Amino acid sequence: MLDVLSECFTTMADILAALGDELANRRPDLPGTNSCYAIVNHCIGVVDYWGGSFIAGQRIPRDRDAEFTAAGPVAELLERLTALRERLPGWVEIAVTEGIRDRDLADGIRGGTTRADVLATATPEWTLLHILHDIAQHTGHLEITRDLLLTA
Repeated sequence: MLDVLSECFTTMADILAALGDELANRRPDLPGTNSCYAIVNHCIGVVDYWGGSFIAGQRIPRDRDAEFTAAGPVAELLERLTALRERLPGWVEIAVTEGIRDRDLADGIRGGTTRADVLATATPEWTLLHILHDIAQHTGHLEITRDLLLTA
């Protein structure tokens, strides 16, 4: 799992570095699209929430809606992505050895899943796979967004 996430994070970093500040912060001219910066920022929020807060109990603050409107220097986002890569193995270790430390953070889940459903069914394995699923999916979104920006 960590190998696949590492590949995704490398792809994200490479795309951001290639685009630079201007293109990474630009949204393609399509309704409802996000900038590459916002997509990676959201991915950091996903992993911080599910890995750091839910699994590890660190209560990392998150404003999910603001993740999609974020903009800024690519270098700063790359630093945050590097720091996330360093923290993630410890969170996976907690999931595998201890389980989930803070189930009270399970509210705010989208897709019709209720908090009670997550409290009753979320396992450490489900949570890790959820992280992997989201990051892989958003890496694809990032690649498509990059392609749209470069062909515009």
